[in-house]
Amino acid sequence: MEHAHIHGGVVRRLWPSDVTAFRDHLLRLDSQSRHDRFAMAVSDEFLSNYAERCFGIDDVIFGFFVDGVMRGAGELRGVGLGLDKGSAEAAFSVEIGWRRQGVGAELMGRIIQAARGRGAETLYMSCLARNRAMQGMARKFEAELQFDADDVTGRLVARTPSAAALWNEWLDDASSFATAMLDLHAQTYSLQRPGRPSC
Repeated sequence: MEHAHIHGGVVRRLWPSDVTAFRDHLLRLDSQSRHDRFAMAVSDEFLSNYAERCFGIDDVIFGFFVDGVMRGAGELRGVGLGLDKGSAEAAFSVEIGWRRQGVGAELMGRIIQAARGRGAETLYMSCLARNRAMQGMARKFEAELQFDADDVTGRLVARTPSAAALWNEWLDDASSFATAMLDLHAQTYSLQRPGRPSC
């Protein structure tokens, strides 16, 4: 699967070098978006600490970038003992100006593919009952929703990946890694480059 181009942006996998872009995206979320994502009110400090812990061995994160700025994220985490033990959890965040443009659906497609590629049998998504956009996205991917008193838990049984899907994911990961390294190089170079003398 190649990088998806959506409304002037690109979706790619994140790597540890992208932690600052991920953190800055989370910090730009308004209070309602933060509450929808974490099911509680969260502070800037919480988000900064969370971003620093999100690049572990069982974490896969995809980002939506517009002009080099991350505007959305799809996260995949192992539940309990890790992705290879049968289940995983998905979470999403998209900044207000980029919602309802197919970004969430593209991120969800990447998460499902990554979960299948890692042998997860079940993918869980939780959201508040009032979060209709998330529920609608889950239904697009044929999730079975179980309703609780305050939130909705979507359960998606992942299918076994084909060899072609695994190959496509490997190519996408390699391309995303190369892009992340080029971005890191460009950022490092721009910080080291001396300013132009004023006239």
